[in-house]
Amino acid sequence: MDFELSDRQRAFRDRVRDFIESEIRPRTDEYRAQHHEGDPWKVIPVVEELKPKAREAGLWNLFMPPRAGRAHVDDSFEFQGEQLTNLEYALCAEEMGRLPWSSEVFNCSAPDTGNMEVLHRYGTREQKDRWLTPLMEGKIRSAFLMTEPAVASSDATNIECSIIRDGDDYVINGRKWWSSGVGDPRCELAIVMGKSDPDGSRHGSQSMILMPMDAPGVTVERMLSVFGYDHAPHGHGEVVLKDVRVPATNMLLGEGRGFEIAQGRLGPGRIHHCMRTIGAAEVALEMMCRRLTGRVAFGKRISDHSVWEQRVARARIDIEMSRLLCLKAADMMDRAGNKAAKSEIAMIKVQAPSMALQIIDDAIQAYGGAGVSQDTVLAHMWASIRTLRFADGPDEVHSRAIAREEFGKYADLKQKLPGMR
Repeated sequence: MDFELSDRQRAFRDRVRDFIESEIRPRTDEYRAQHHEGDPWKVIPVVEELKPKAREAGLWNLFMPPRAGRAHVDDSFEFQGEQLTNLEYALCAEEMGRLPWSSEVFNCSAPDTGNMEVLHRYGTREQKDRWLTPLMEGKIRSAFLMTEPAVASSDATNIECSIIRDGDDYVINGRKWWSSGVGDPRCELAIVMGKSDPDGSRHGSQSMILMPMDAPGVTVERMLSVFGYDHAPHGHGEVVLKDVRVPATNMLLGEGRGFEIAQGRLGPGRIHHCMRTIGAAEVALEMMCRRLTGRVAFGKRISDHSVWEQRVARARIDIEMSRLLCLKAADMMDRAGNKAAKSEIAMIKVQAPSMALQIIDDAIQAYGGAGVSQDTVLAHMWASIRTLRFADGPDEVHSRAIAREEFGKYADLKQKLPGMR
């Protein structure tokens, strides 16, 4: 077991870190000023100015792991980017997590990275030319429409949105929400998950289809806030789909394959979220330490009070443990595939957000009133990461999967209860 980073892993991590520190972070005040000026649902000029620099530096479209023996629907399309493995990209994602708006500069924002992977793996050449090319070039943005307000969408088999064949088209009807990305004026594509066969098998009735956001019948009814934050210009919308008609050629992989696609798509996305979360936790710990060592209370530095020594020590321990588990999961995905790493993915998806939230909460406590105000990034950071305890599957679903696998090791010890067959 080798815990040393390879030269390639270290090089990409350091290049991303250096670019953020030299090119992106110095323009943070400019970004904030542009973000708060006028309509929030707009393209931020400073981000667009930085994108060509990232591309010239060879830091564009970093994520797209090799197929590891899995056949693509189409192999003729050449993806333009660095195509880092899950492990290589995880290290870069942590650096981006330290400054969240940096991801778009590298064309590595969610849900675009996940949607590009879906198109690359499961799309036809026609679908790739139409949608993957402009996504890859950063000309458009995209959304992923899965969650619904009327059902417990943590169980994807509950989804009620319908995708019904009608001649040469499919007709989509339903209501989606927490559709991240629909607030961006460049959002032109949504990948929609719905039921194409209501009478089909539990995991064989769902399909995924490509839907242009300007198709007749698509209405972004409202944008949702997160603890009062709008998360503009990306945002999270509630979207009504009323008799939306799209060509049958927009179906991904074939009818009834939606659940299969979802399982392939969500694994890498969970790792990306977790590594960005670890980056945020590092920022919170640094802020906490600076605050504690720079302030005096009751005759000594706050950092010299034992309660804070315990909190800081616990934070460092938890970050290191979480990082190792996340990198282990990413490495397993590269070596053996997403399915083989499903337990590790579930474990880190539960662990990382809870770990980061505790550290951010401690940092807020260290800052007092400033910690919950707009004078620090901590309140916004906490609000954003709190959503990750249910985004891409809630803690309870992942914990259930972990526990069921653990109990499965002792199946021979199960005793039947009275009345059980």
